[in-house]
Amino acid sequence: MSKGLEGLIKKHREEFDDLEPSPDLWARIEKHLPPQFEETKKREAKTFTLGFVLRVAAAVVVVMSIFFALYLRGTRKEGVDLAAINPVYAKQQVHYTSMIETQRSRLKSIAKSQPELYQQFTSQIAEMDSTYKELSNDLLTSPNQELVLKQMIRNLEIQTQVLTQQLKVISQYNDMKNEENNDSKNI
Repeated sequence: MSKGLEGLIKKHREEFDDLEPSPDLWARIEKHLPPQFEETKKREAKTFTLGFVLRVAAAVVVVMSIFFALYLRGTRKEGVDLAAINPVYAKQQVHYTSMIETQRSRLKSIAKSQPELYQQFTSQIAEMDSTYKELSNDLLTSPNQELVLKQMIRNLEIQTQVLTQQLKVISQYNDMKNEENNDSKNI
């Protein structure tokens, strides 16, 4: 019997294929489905393809690599640990650097009253400061870092001495100016 039914279906196949469901059939079926099937359909819409995931992962790796390279570049510029080379020189470097900053701030006080003199003084210090920066860059690559560090300390000592002399000149100039003003007032 089953062979007879199968033969009948094959013989009248074209008659069975002419009937198609209406286009809104699935919409009507979905209305009668329980809500859990709708959630499954929504979840399926949120899936990502493997290609998309790989592109996002590659972009994250590239961005992280750039930030890591910048981080490494920034840490190299910080320089060498001076205390590891010579702790005494490191303390002297800190001492002279703080003295220079204090003296420079005192020197800035004459910028408005005597701009020419201030310009001369700061240009001298700027030359020594550029030499100090060159020595600092050499310290990173030098095989004899202690010698370079000693030269850096010597440069700071000279800067301190020059700034002290400049401040003395300013003080003497102001004293002389005050004496002239006092003499003119007394007359």
